[in-house]
Amino acid sequence: MGTGRASDFARQLRAKQKARRIYGVLERQFRRYYDTAITRRGLTGLNLLQILESRLDNVVFRLGFASSRSQARLLVAHGHFTVNGRRTNVPSMLLSEGDTINVRDGSGKLTYFKELGAYTEKRTAPGWLNRDVRSMSGSLVRMPERAEIDGSLDEQLIVEYYSRR
Repeated sequence: MGTGRASDFARQLRAKQKARRIYGVLERQFRRYYDTAITRRGLTGLNLLQILESRLDNVVFRLGFASSRSQARLLVAHGHFTVNGRRTNVPSMLLSEGDTINVRDGSGKLTYFKELGAYTEKRTAPGWLNRDVRSMSGSLVRMPERAEIDGSLDEQLIVEYYSRR
């Protein structure tokens, strides 16, 4: 009788750890995102995934300006991007609908960004983002819907994990 609860807990923990690993988020920050997701209207699990997807490092990755989220995090941390015309070096910055992301003018001259165009064109940007490869910019058109987010994540298990307290 007790093994069912233990295996449920293990599945919930694995789901949470998987999401943390995919997005490169530490526990305290992930918990804060969950607390924010609870306060928003709508489904808590979907809200949590939308918050994770709207992080600047994830958006840079989704736009195709980096080959991985960790590389995107590094590029943002080194100040290669502007958000709404302001230079930023905060990978965890949460973007809102209408925010624009540009490669900084000075960074555009670097070999990495010069050669990035060919790589970026091969990757398709999701429908909730608008990308201009020529100007090395993009914008958050709207928050992603559940079908546009990684299908291997089970947000319900994550919600159950945090709501058990």
